[in-house]
Amino acid sequence: MENKAGSAVKPSEMELVRQLEYIRMIREKNDAFEMANGRKKKFYSLAMGCQMNAHDSEKLEGMLTEMGFESTDVEKEADFIIYNTCCVRENAELKVYGKLGWLKHYKEVKNPDAIIALCGCMMQQETVLQTLRQKYRHVDIVFGTFNLYKLPELVATRMESDRTVYDIWQEHKEVVEDLPIIRHFPYKASVNIMFGCNNFCSYCIVPYVRGRERSRTPEDILAEVRKLAADGVKEVMLLGQNVNSYGKNLDNPISFAELLRMVNEVEGIERIRFMTSHPKDLSDELIKAMAECEHVCKYLHLPVQSGSDEILRRMNRHYTKESYMEIVRKAREAMPDITLSTDIIVGFPGETEEDFQKTLDVIRESRYGSAFTFIYSKRTGTPAAVMEDQVPEDVVSDRFNRMLDVLNPIVHEVHEEQVGKVMTVFAEEVSKQNSSILTGRTDNNMLVHFPGTEDMIGQMVPVKIIDNKTFYLIGERI
Repeated sequence: MENKAGSAVKPSEMELVRQLEYIRMIREKNDAFEMANGRKKKFYSLAMGCQMNAHDSEKLEGMLTEMGFESTDVEKEADFIIYNTCCVRENAELKVYGKLGWLKHYKEVKNPDAIIALCGCMMQQETVLQTLRQKYRHVDIVFGTFNLYKLPELVATRMESDRTVYDIWQEHKEVVEDLPIIRHFPYKASVNIMFGCNNFCSYCIVPYVRGRERSRTPEDILAEVRKLAADGVKEVMLLGQNVNSYGKNLDNPISFAELLRMVNEVEGIERIRFMTSHPKDLSDELIKAMAECEHVCKYLHLPVQSGSDEILRRMNRHYTKESYMEIVRKAREAMPDITLSTDIIVGFPGETEEDFQKTLDVIRESRYGSAFTFIYSKRTGTPAAVMEDQVPEDVVSDRFNRMLDVLNPIVHEVHEEQVGKVMTVFAEEVSKQNSSILTGRTDNNMLVHFPGTEDMIGQMVPVKIIDNKTFYLIGERI
């Protein structure tokens, strides 16, 4: 089969055509429903977990909108409810099960025709699928992380068969480009540059539920970024489980630093961010590219997880405290104004008080502007789940609180250093508490609240920082 240009059609292009045809068929049915009932069918979408999930949900919402559904923030009004699930922490899974219990009553009493769909990482676990089949038979559509683009086909199958549709893949097949998408912010967007992970950290379920690393071609990435820029997007976030290993599996390998320089040249893009950056793969080439590219933000999210070499070894992280701190030193030397953030896990199996104190040392030396802090959560199917020396809950809780006692004053000090400076803030949205206040972020990713009007959203605004509230700053326009 050939396309209009005379070249062979890729399987991914054929798949896109198939899904667009399903979208058209469902749109006809939903338009008929609207004509008969005087209202559109509504959908409610909830993304849990990481930014990758949030971006995936933008695609799901784009497809549902093209199918003729209308978005609602009120779950009790929805005819189609979709949860994009996370399995990194146990609490995220418990939240899903809690909601499913409520939805059973919702379908039985209020809306028997409502369709409930579950997708994302949690669905890639066999134990979860068994639970759904046994206890939650009111769920209508179940699919995973490898076939999100098949949503239209799955919805059509459910409408035609009136039975639960399970479509779980164990590995990735093709990357389908150009799906409809609803961006949550008109002036900033996320761009997947790769999928999956090869690291197999001993506590992490991600490689098992998202598969091995697969990089998109730089041509496809740049085409998407240029399209976003033409649509008025000023800031892009390049997403991957480990962006530092981007490009290694391409037919023509390139480095993430090279890709960063290419994106930096796209006209109209004023800010470039990326995450997540694994310390074991962070190169001097990348630090140099960050320093030299004018549109790349001077902000680096660099998960440390622990400051103990022994715990890092047990975590299978492939770096040491010393090598991590060397990256911090090089980044600050190349970019004196850079802000660092991190991920930290407290209470990993085998963690001693001495190990914990080494983590506190890293926090003091690195001087993070923010941090995502976690109590270790045992994930079935990971090596860490069966490790001996699980740390007692009361000990973990005590360490976690002591860690915050060290971390939060440092975060306050880092923010205090910004007071008196004039900074450019990308105005993102109106404050939910005060309609005369806008919120946005600086180049180094600090959250700023400042007086403004709605028509300023999407603009780069010069702001003088006048106060520090530890986790955000107060500014005034100049």
